[in-house]
Amino acid sequence: MHIFFFLILAIGYIILLIVTIYTLIYILRHQQIYGTKLTVVLNFSIIFNAVIFYSTLYFFSIIIYFSVYTNIILWKLSLISGFISLMLTSLFYTLLKEFKKISYFPFIIFNIFFGFLIGSLFSSNSIQVIIYSSTPPPFFLDDTSNINYRFNITTGLVTIIFQTSIAIYYFLVSITLYKKTRNKKNLKSLLFNTVIYSFPILLFILYIIFQLSIFRELHILVLWINLLGVCYMLLKKPETFLAMSNKIHFINIYHKSGILLYSYKFEINNKEIDSTIWGNILIGINHILSEFVDTKDQIEVLQTENSDIIVNYDDLGFAVVLITNHKNSLLQKLMNNFAQEFRLKYKNELTEIQDLNKLINVSEFNETKSIIERNFHMYLK
Repeated sequence: MHIFFFLILAIGYIILLIVTIYTLIYILRHQQIYGTKLTVVLNFSIIFNAVIFYSTLYFFSIIIYFSVYTNIILWKLSLISGFISLMLTSLFYTLLKEFKKISYFPFIIFNIFFGFLIGSLFSSNSIQVIIYSSTPPPFFLDDTSNINYRFNITTGLVTIIFQTSIAIYYFLVSITLYKKTRNKKNLKSLLFNTVIYSFPILLFILYIIFQLSIFRELHILVLWINLLGVCYMLLKKPETFLAMSNKIHFINIYHKSGILLYSYKFEINNKEIDSTIWGNILIGINHILSEFVDTKDQIEVLQTENSDIIVNYDDLGFAVVLITNHKNSLLQKLMNNFAQEFRLKYKNELTEIQDLNKLINVSEFNETKSIIERNFHMYLK
């Protein structure tokens, strides 16, 4: 049974390492598809630390017995890198576009616990290694239950409290966002991922309490499965991370005469940005009116201090203005799709109002809401 765990761990680590290296290289070579530099750095850091540092230290500390001193050092370093991984992941939650009103106070608590852990690990008896073998080191532990790590009360308690706090924090953030969002479907995946990511935390807590090696091995195996899932998302669905790190304030559709045909506000409860964003919209309107004669079927980006204004012109005499905190390729693609669908649906109405002297009935464009919500559903709150 235990040799089975050894083989699974060895094969799993090799597969994870190969996938991770490929993912990290892919992130570095395709940074633009992940949005902001902060998103790129954070995604890279989370994967790099969780696999190259934490998983490697953890793996070698339970399959090879070098010496008591060396194995304890490896195990302590794995604990430290594990704490860092959890903190980096919690920081990733702050990049969610709905996250701005959630208190940053928990991060102070996490840093305090991290300090306590570092302090406790300096104690000579914070971690004890138990070897159930008479073979002199170094040697491979084909039976991983032959090595065990015992925590003293202080180190074990600090680790349990910290990991429990992190798990609770993940759930509180996910539930808070789920209650506030209009698009429940997208946030269901966040809740599901939070539940899945909490399993390794629970298994490690059980290992500390019961000192059974099976919990230790299950912890790292479940974590590796989670990390492979994250790598898959980074490689195949990077737009998910763009939507998390970006927010849209408004989408407005203007006639070439300057008349507002339709306006959609994404941030329903945010009143703080209105004056700034509406100032940017006025800038966008002036630019649209000055450029409409010579600009057709193209996208322009106007940058202001607090936001980016993306303008999509159409030769049927309308322009789509999107106000966002940061432009990216996904937004421009979605704007193109929206403009084409809007043009197709209202082609007759838009053709009729080509004459600037024609009276415009903006109520004819009320169904634009469904087109916006269909094309920008991942940004809905």
